[in-house]
Amino acid sequence: MSLASCAAPGGGAKADRTRATLLAAAERVFADRGYAAARLEDVAARVGIRRASIVYHFRDKRALYEAVLADIFGALLERYRLALGAPVPLPRRIEAVVEAWVDYVAERPTVARLLLWETAEGSPARAAVSARHADQVIAAITDAVREGQRQGLFRPIDPVHLIFTIVGATVFFVTAAARMVPDLVFDPFSPAQLDAHRAELLEIARRLLGSGAAPPPTRPGEEEPPCR
Repeated sequence: MSLASCAAPGGGAKADRTRATLLAAAERVFADRGYAAARLEDVAARVGIRRASIVYHFRDKRALYEAVLADIFGALLERYRLALGAPVPLPRRIEAVVEAWVDYVAERPTVARLLLWETAEGSPARAAVSARHADQVIAAITDAVREGQRQGLFRPIDPVHLIFTIVGATVFFVTAAARMVPDLVFDPFSPAQLDAHRAELLEIARRLLGSGAAPPPTRPGEEEPPCR
């Protein structure tokens, strides 16, 4: 039996709704407290049910956590595949992935906090679990970047470097910025700040890939190219 979930016998629409409600509550609890400190009782309290009712849908805390990760990365993968499948040039598709990532975190801020917890308290066993759910997401971007490199569109950067530069910047931006700016005057989730962050990440991606970097400045003694 899969660890991801232990669905109620018979299933049905009501069971599906209950499962979705449990996943949403569990996502918030894990994001707030981390895996180690989170309890099934905390999830049950948010939903307004008994702890025993959770076990009817998920065998234990690990199964519930894996289901949360599967839901998070599954939804993100759908967005990435949509962006990468668009009928536009490959560099624009990669940019659409960056935009999709920022939009996803803006809509689902628990994702950033969960990733921080994974970094802070993850063991090798936990890392293997997370990697199993993130692998397809990473592979989708890696394959696209490698294809661009074969076509001569991108520099020979390691795609993992690109991925975690973008991910790390956003995770820190949305989780730490408000806490580090005095008097909470900075809201990383405001439309203006998200637009600015998205634009900055696009510029970083273009420079790392070499797909849209600004031309180098003219050296002393060199003439500017004529306007065309």
